[in-house]
Amino acid sequence: MDLEISQQKENTLLNRKEVNFSVVGSGPTPNRKEVKEALCSKLGADPKLVIVEIKQGFGIAMATGFAKVYKDEASMKIEEEYKLRRERGEKGPKKKEEKKAPEKK
Repeated sequence: MDLEISQQKENTLLNRKEVNFSVVGSGPTPNRKEVKEALCSKLGADPKLVIVEIKQGFGIAMATGFAKVYKDEASMKIEEEYKLRRERGEKGPKKKEEKKAPEKK
């Protein structure tokens, strides 16, 4: 897997760095965790403070992505909850148990 950073922009208003990148490699698209680790090692960032989005094209061995690297956990409060759960590796939201009506005799 070869990760190349194409653009970096400092967003001082939201207290984060925005990074555009591309991933080239043979075989299947690397998963979010692998890309996040490679990106964090290149940028010297804490993995807990990084949000990664990956887009894969059909029929090519290249994926593009967008990452948000926050300076602290308090700044991450603006992110949507499902993105934060996805980055922590949690599955979808917990379903509420349906209340069943008592059976009539």
